[in-house]
Amino acid sequence: MDVRTYAKGVGVIIVLIGVGGLVLGEQSLLGVLNIDIGEDIVHLVTGGLMGAVGFRGSDSAVRSVVGGLGIVYLIVGVLGIFVPGMFGLLPNEYETVLDNLIHLTLGVLGIVFGFFVGRRSDSRLAH
Repeated sequence: MDVRTYAKGVGVIIVLIGVGGLVLGEQSLLGVLNIDIGEDIVHLVTGGLMGAVGFRGSDSAVRSVVGGLGIVYLIVGVLGIFVPGMFGLLPNEYETVLDNLIHLTLGVLGIVFGFFVGRRSDSRLAH
């Protein structure tokens, strides 16, 4: 999978998560995922940005957005472990491990795809 395909797929999924959260309101999803209006809006913006560059952006824009959002999601995942209320930004703290694991996974994958996948020159591989 290349970075553009990653951006398209993950961007659409994150937008759908944001829409689903808005539909469900501020409650826990099946007791395993935190849902807040603020987080839903962030998902719509970050997923929309990632999807937009995935479908229409230049190669450098795709890499920058995917890698940059990877850093952001990684920070959110780490903060979610140590500061579950995100300094008062979330009315319902990250109460489950799953929230943090999703953010950490998106962070690591974003960094890998944004900064490392597809960076090697094909001529190096031929030698």
